[in-house]
Amino acid sequence: MRILLAEDDKRIADNVASALELAGFAVDRQSQGEEIWFRGDTEDYDAIVLDLGLPQVDGLTILKRWRRAGRSMPVLILTGRSNWDERVEGIDAGADDYLTKPFRIEELIARIRALLRRAAGNPAPVIAAGEISLDTRQMRVSRAGQPIALSPQEYRLVAYLMHHRGRVVDQLEITEHLYLQDFERDSNAVEVLVGRVRRKLGKDVIETRRGFGYIIAGSDA
Repeated sequence: MRILLAEDDKRIADNVASALELAGFAVDRQSQGEEIWFRGDTEDYDAIVLDLGLPQVDGLTILKRWRRAGRSMPVLILTGRSNWDERVEGIDAGADDYLTKPFRIEELIARIRALLRRAAGNPAPVIAAGEISLDTRQMRVSRAGQPIALSPQEYRLVAYLMHHRGRVVDQLEITEHLYLQDFERDSNAVEVLVGRVRRKLGKDVIETRRGFGYIIAGSDA
């Protein structure tokens, strides 16, 4: 899953970005308000972590702009302020969750995972399709109850397809959500990655729909 981290405190941004990457996310970082608004308005992020106290344009104004433009990605607000009225304003403006600084990284990651599951219609922490099971808390994939060792990138592919089970996902969408923005996009990268996952999980796990993309086996589409 691809996350936009909008935070101007370098120490916090470094810690959060490192933790998110270890948790299996591709993270784009940005600290300037105008660029954050532009990224969220033009890029298809799975979720955004948005600090309110940003230079140029504050986070609440950015969020209101996104929602007025019809941008519906999940947004988790970070703030150093604890005023209840500000929380209410943020949620009324379209925030999906709210976390006050200082916070535990583990809680932030848990909240992001919950937002992503709900956005994909998967409220439970374990997602299943056929024999394949994805435990989003443990970052573990298993087939018929047997855990399968995957690399971080292989896990990201399976997780993305599982979150979007029931829908055929094309190569471009996979590339945009699995890799960072500055990734040099190789047209064969997704095919190679799918091939590696098939060798570990089984050839029948990821189906190819010619001319359309990929879908996880056991889905309804």
